[in-house]
Amino acid sequence: MSKRDYYEILGVDKNASADEIKKAFRKAAVKYHPDKEGGDEAKFKEVNEAYEVLKDQQKRQRYDQFGHAGVGGNGGGAGGNPFEGFGGFGGQNVNFDFGDGGLGDIFGQFFGGGQRAQGPKRGRDVEASLTLTFEEAVFGVEEKITLDMDDECSHCKGTTVEPGHSMKTCPTCKGAGQQTRVMNTIFGQIQQAVTCEACKGTGKVPEKVCSVCKGKGTERRKQTLTLKVPAGIDDGATIRLKEHGEAIGGGSRGDLYVHIRVKAHKKFTREGDIILSEEHVSMVEAALGTEIDVETVDGTVRMKVPAGTQSGTDFKLSGHGVPHPRSTTRGSHIVSILVDTPTKLSKKQKELLEQFQGVKRRGLF
Repeated sequence: MSKRDYYEILGVDKNASADEIKKAFRKAAVKYHPDKEGGDEAKFKEVNEAYEVLKDQQKRQRYDQFGHAGVGGNGGGAGGNPFEGFGGFGGQNVNFDFGDGGLGDIFGQFFGGGQRAQGPKRGRDVEASLTLTFEEAVFGVEEKITLDMDDECSHCKGTTVEPGHSMKTCPTCKGAGQQTRVMNTIFGQIQQAVTCEACKGTGKVPEKVCSVCKGKGTERRKQTLTLKVPAGIDDGATIRLKEHGEAIGGGSRGDLYVHIRVKAHKKFTREGDIILSEEHVSMVEAALGTEIDVETVDGTVRMKVPAGTQSGTDFKLSGHGVPHPRSTTRGSHIVSILVDTPTKLSKKQKELLEQFQGVKRRGLF
């Protein structure tokens, strides 16, 4: 099924300004919010997808020129990124390792090169996810994460050696960490230095292997970690905890990557460090001016609505938005005023409005 046009989804013209697109998004997001009665999760996601493209000038230009193919995550078309869509860790570089038998090994076999030099052994990286409330993401929180993974052996402390014994020189490679292998190729026999399988390149093996982990250096167990989530973190962010991944015998731990998900709020939406919400006032209140109580992440704030306020007017509450990650300052809370026009009027109310309309026509206002 083909995707709907993004402009059609937001209900705006293709020449709409950035401000018009933003207001259309906010209106549609409130209308279809899945936590709201009568909301529609599928349409809510569709609206978010459209806005993510149209609010970005470069993405919008590509979309206007190429349609959905210009902003797709896995199209790999001309000028695009062929690896886009292979989810990495929060924007970090992803390295593709072709492993044994890859191009490096083939050229090494033909032209006399040995195996690629191995660096220090390192445990496996671990991924986890953590779901936060809107307020927890704004103010930060400490959360406990329980993981089932390889931890350092409690008996040998990761050395792989039975306590009371030590490491000895590997009898297979005589401590060299490598062995020579003869290969038959189309060019004749070629000698190749390969990592010693007995000692894994270390040149040492245990005098006696650990009786608990059988030389692996690790045990499988549940671990509970306390994660400090910084204030202002956003949905989709990833926190990296160095050397908090799985352990490995004779090497360092891998890393832990925690992917953050933030629940949608019934009243607030967020754009960077700005929090957005809407408040309703009556037609009379908008005309005469009033004061209203506005819900913020800091609690209720009293806000003045000046006389003559038009529907769609935005007011800024400074310092009530999201904290900046690297400073003590905070963004703003933007309140959009929606003026409610009455649908049912009493006879007296109708007469008063008609009188006002007549006075206005005579030019007294």
